[in-house]
Amino acid sequence: MKKDKYRVLLIDDHPIARDAYKDALNYIESSEKNVLFEIEEAGSCDEATDIVQYLLEKDRWIDVVFLDISLPTSKDVKIVSGEDLGLWISTKMPNIKIIVSTAFNDNYRMYNIMKNLDPDGFLIKNDITSKELVEAIKVVINDPPYYSKTVLKLIRLEVSNEFVLDSIDRKLLYELSVGTMMKDIPDILHLSIAGIEKRKRKLKGIFNLETSTNKELLEKAKEKGFL
Repeated sequence: MKKDKYRVLLIDDHPIARDAYKDALNYIESSEKNVLFEIEEAGSCDEATDIVQYLLEKDRWIDVVFLDISLPTSKDVKIVSGEDLGLWISTKMPNIKIIVSTAFNDNYRMYNIMKNLDPDGFLIKNDITSKELVEAIKVVINDPPYYSKTVLKLIRLEVSNEFVLDSIDRKLLYELSVGTMMKDIPDILHLSIAGIEKRKRKLKGIFNLETSTNKELLEKAKEKGFL
């Protein structure tokens, strides 16, 4: 019998998390004899982009990616989160199925991931048992999407879309968080000073901040899982 073969990329900076995904994939392989998984692993944004580029050069594709949102920024600072990485991978491999796996359970942060990435699976790590992880993989492969219970609660709440932060917003927050001078940010984000200030005002409005200081903006962004 010919097996259905899937190439899976596991992206998480915690080896224990990657091991849990591998255990679930191995269980499916052993219980469903017609399924075979070829697994690639990455512990950072840079490792993941290297793997994707290598596979593209070999004319090979990834079918499913497990994507942690909280990842170290890439060395060139073009990718500042797993969210940005997922968007980048989607442009390189448009047919890929993305399963987001994150510890973040803040409504604003989850809603942004939903709107920006539209993942085929969305798992909150504290929700997931081994059994549910197996079920999530099966659903995403055969008939996505799959959402864990916390994500389903968010969907029912229908958070207003005014809370969506795009990649430039996230990069602006990152540059402010690492102490980049305001005079240098326009060259990095390709925006005018006026454009940057407008985005800062929008972010403060989203986070319901009355203060004009960057410190409280960054504290709130970190609290919500954007840093």
